Amino acid sequence: METHTAEPSPAPRETLDAVVIRFAGDSGDGMQVAGAQFTQETALFGNDLATFPDFPAEIRAPVGTTFGVSAFQIHFGVQVRTSGDAPDVLVAMNPAALKVNIGDLKLGGLMVVDQNTFTQRNLTKAGMESNPLEDNSLAPYQVIPLEISKMTLEAVKGLGLSQKDALRCKNFWTLGLMLWMYDRDREATTEWLAKKFAGRPEIAEANITALNAGHAFGETAELSSNITGYSVAKAKVEPGLYRTVTGTEALAWGLLAGARAAGLKIVFGSYPITPASPLLHNLAHLRAYGVTTFQAEDEIAAVCSAIGASYAGALGVTSSSGPGIALKTEAIGLAISTELPLVIVNAQRAGPSTGLPTKTEQSDLHQAVYGRNGDAPMPVIAASTPTDCFEVAIEAVRLATTYMTPVMLLTEGYLANAAEPWLIPDADKLPKFPVKFRTDPENFQPFARNPKTLARPWAVPGTPGLEHRIGGLEKDSVTGDISYDPDNHQHMTDARAAKINGIANDIPEQQIQCGETGGDLVLVGWGSTYGPINQAVRHARDEGHDVAHIHIRHIWPLPRNLGDLLGTFDRVLVPEMNNGQLLTLLRSSFAIPAEGLNKVSGKPFLVSEILTDIHTRLGSNS
Repeated sequence: METHTAEPSPAPRETLDAVVIRFAGDSGDGMQVAGAQFTQETALFGNDLATFPDFPAEIRAPVGTTFGVSAFQIHFGVQVRTSGDAPDVLVAMNPAALKVNIGDLKLGGLMVVDQNTFTQRNLTKAGMESNPLEDNSLAPYQVIPLEISKMTLEAVKGLGLSQKDALRCKNFWTLGLMLWMYDRDREATTEWLAKKFAGRPEIAEANITALNAGHAFGETAELSSNITGYSVAKAKVEPGLYRTVTGTEALAWGLLAGARAAGLKIVFGSYPITPASPLLHNLAHLRAYGVTTFQAEDEIAAVCSAIGASYAGALGVTSSSGPGIALKTEAIGLAISTELPLVIVNAQRAGPSTGLPTKTEQSDLHQAVYGRNGDAPMPVIAASTPTDCFEVAIEAVRLATTYMTPVMLLTEGYLANAAEPWLIPDADKLPKFPVKFRTDPENFQPFARNPKTLARPWAVPGTPGLEHRIGGLEKDSVTGDISYDPDNHQHMTDARAAKINGIANDIPEQQIQCGETGGDLVLVGWGSTYGPINQAVRHARDEGHDVAHIHIRHIWPLPRNLGDLLGTFDRVLVPEMNNGQLLTLLRSSFAIPAEGLNKVSGKPFLVSEILTDIHTRLGSNS
């Protein structure tokens, strides 16, 4: 009698609410690509997510050294507000990646490593005295050493690639394994590869083959008796059309939506600088929608071109990071003096000077609010999440065109590069604030002010009867003629300040994001600290603490009710990634004894850091 042996059933998947994975390797290992494609597949699956791409500062550090380690972290699950504290899984493609990132991995966390790269040469480059795969130093973790390089070469053998090109496919082999481990599809990645390498089909085929090989390995290999596949529940989200969006993408589309709301075309003058450059790249793809991009020879030319565009009746936009904003400062003062609309995007990075170009920091609040010669106030607003960049960009355009003023929009390196799901809005429901150019020459005076907004008229050059001259010298308060009269200068200085201060009456009153008015402690944040603060406050409230969270979008002028709102709390804590810039602004504006929680490491706050500080402060108050 013939007998048949039944195929073993696949091990059941363990169900998880959320997972944090970090891909790490040399800057040439394709970790950003692997992370981005894992993100795409995760978004299509229906998880909530947040990402944190972490780039090396060196353009091309020596291969295999810690200076060249690139990482991509993704936190996905049912409800996600941050990119995650400690990774549950670390994918380390070489010893340097392991050394740089091992300190962040949770104890007991899973580690997948390419053991083929743990040669003596690479260990020496990474500054390791012994092989961690052999010296028991990784005992606190679940380690899966795999011959990823070898299996990648075997998978793509016969496709006609050189060994160097074949090894470049190992990021997709690893991606395939991780997609299997967390029950993700491969379809979107396969389609992306076919499109990306349409001109080199052999490269597309090799990467797809490697992707499938990594996935098949996960399906068939017995990795470990205590390691299995996982399932992560889908998020409960509002019905609608979603896509994954980075802060830079959302910002570009928000600027376009704002320009359309105003009835204007965009002229974007910029000069490349990390991490602001991707905005130029994104806007350059929107020229079919009335966007003109200009890469100038330097920062000064970039901002001046945008000011000239605004003078001519377009929406002038420029962008940079702290060092470039410093170079633009005199021209920004010119835009304030001439009272022309201008949107200035500052993608902040760690400073001072060149600082840490690829690391995030809330470095430029003081520069944005105060950093110009003379009394030269202008509105400053800040985005809090990647998707919030869309709404903040629209608001920046509204303020600039309504009040005839430059507006500085603050993002950060983290927000610019991070991604999250975005519910695509209904274009018909977006705000409208059409610009009304001055066309009537009767009684025209270039600096006669709107009684409500105090904005001067916007007269496009070439309009008959509206000829006028503007410039950086002080102007007569009505005619715009050059004036050295001391009383007139006092009047114009006061008028410009009153115009900006009056914006407080045209922005929403400050709301509490989490918690209730009054109580023991309120955490006040701005920018990308939103997620960690909000999560920490929710944890603290679940523990029974009387804590609240306030997050400020309008940095200057501050919301008109903010001082009274802060006054209802016993203590005010301001977590920020600098040495206390918002803290100083709140103290000087409202004379409140606010306290600071400061981090200047080039990395975002962890939820645990803020929660620990809450416990410490409330404990000392009991």
